[in-house]
Amino acid sequence: GGQPRNVQPFSDEDASIETMSHCSGFSDPASFTEDGPEVDEEATQEDLEYKLKGFIDLTLDKSAKTRQAALESLKSAFSSKILYEFVMERRMTLTDSIERCIKKGKSDEQCAAAGLACLLCVQMGSGIESEEIFKTLGPVLKKVVCDGAASIQARQACATCLGICCFIVTDDITELCSTMECLENIFTKAYPRDRDTNSVSSTHNTVLHISALLAWTLLLTICPMNEVKKKIEMHLHKLPSLLSCDDLNMRIAAGETLALLFELARETDADFFYEDMELLTEKLRALATDGNKHRAKVDKRKQRSVFRDVLRAVEERDFPSEMVKFGPERMYIDCWVKKQTYDTFKEILGSGMQYHLQSNDFLRNVFELGPPVMLDAAALKTMKISRFERHLYNSAAFKARTKARSKCRDKRADVGEFF
Repeated sequence: GGQPRNVQPFSDEDASIETMSHCSGFSDPASFTEDGPEVDEEATQEDLEYKLKGFIDLTLDKSAKTRQAALESLKSAFSSKILYEFVMERRMTLTDSIERCIKKGKSDEQCAAAGLACLLCVQMGSGIESEEIFKTLGPVLKKVVCDGAASIQARQACATCLGICCFIVTDDITELCSTMECLENIFTKAYPRDRDTNSVSSTHNTVLHISALLAWTLLLTICPMNEVKKKIEMHLHKLPSLLSCDDLNMRIAAGETLALLFELARETDADFFYEDMELLTEKLRALATDGNKHRAKVDKRKQRSVFRDVLRAVEERDFPSEMVKFGPERMYIDCWVKKQTYDTFKEILGSGMQYHLQSNDFLRNVFELGPPVMLDAAALKTMKISRFERHLYNSAAFKARTKARSKCRDKRADVGEFF
C-alpha cells in the first residue's frame, strides 16, 4: 500500500473566515473589528477551494489514514462554511468518494464518510441534486446498518446518516416508510421479548439502538398524519419498557421520543387517551426524582432535568420554551418536534450550527426563519457593544446574582436554626 501523506487538516484559521464571495453579508457581530485589515475575499475563497480540492483528491488515496484525515478535513469545512456552488460542481465526485469509503473502508473511515454524507446533504439542501445523492448512498447506508458483521460504530453512524439524509432529501412517502422500517428493525430489538420483564439490560448494541431510535423519531416529524397514527399505535405501548434500561442515554432517548409521540398524538386527536397513563406517569416521576446512590451525580442531574420536562409534556401538555441566539436573530424552540430537529442538526454541525442557522437556506426553511438577514458593516457597527458598556452590564449582573444568593443563604440559615 502507499505511504500515508502528510495531510494538513482544515484548520480553525480556515474556519474563522466568516465572509465569502457568495455570502459576504453574513458575519457574526462579535467578530467585527472596527480597525481590522481589509481581507481580500476573492483570494481567500480561492485559497480555501484549492485546499478543499486537495482533500477531495486525497479521499482516493491508497492509505486509509490519509483518506480518513481528508474526510475529517472536509467535514470541518462543510460544517463551518456555506459552500453551495463549490459542492454543486463536485457533488458526484464527492458522492463516489463517500460511497467507496463506506463500502471498502474500516470502521473509523466509514464513520467519517457517513458524517460527510450528512453534511453534503445539509450543504445541498432539498432538491433534485440531493435526491440523486441519496439514491446512490441510501442503499449503501441501509446495507451497513443491517450488516451484523460491520462494526457497531459504523452501523451507528450510518443509521444517523440515513435518517438525516432522508429527512433532508425525500418527498417520496414510499422511500420515507422504507427508511423508517429499516430503522425500526434495529431499535425494536431493544424491546424486551417477555412482556412481564420489568428491566432492559444494556448491551454492546445499545448505542446502535439509540441512534436508530433518534433517527426514526426525526423522520416521524415529517410523516403524514395517517402514518403518524399507525406508528403511534405500533410503538406507544412498547416504548415505556425502554425507560427501565441500564443505559442513561437510552432512557433519555426513549423519554424524549415518548414526549414527542404524545405531542403528535394530541395534534392528530385533541381527545387522545392513553390507557396506561397512570403507570407511565409513575415511571416518569420516579426518573425525574431518582436518588439512586449507585448512579453518578452528573447522570442523575441530567436524567432529572430531562424527565421533569418529559413528565410535564405527558401529564400537563407543557413544553419549556428555549431561546437560541445566532447573530442578531433569535429563535424559540417551543415544541418537542422542533427540539428533536434542532438537537439532531446541532449534533452534526457542532459549533457551525449558529452560522448555518444564519446563512443556510435549507435550515432556515426547516425552522421557518425566512430568507437570510443581510447585514452591512454599518449595521454591525451599531450592534456592537463597547467594552465599557459590557463591563457595566457584567458588574450589574454580578451584583444582582450576589444579592439573590445572599437572600437564599439567609433563608437556608433560618430553616437550619428552626429545626
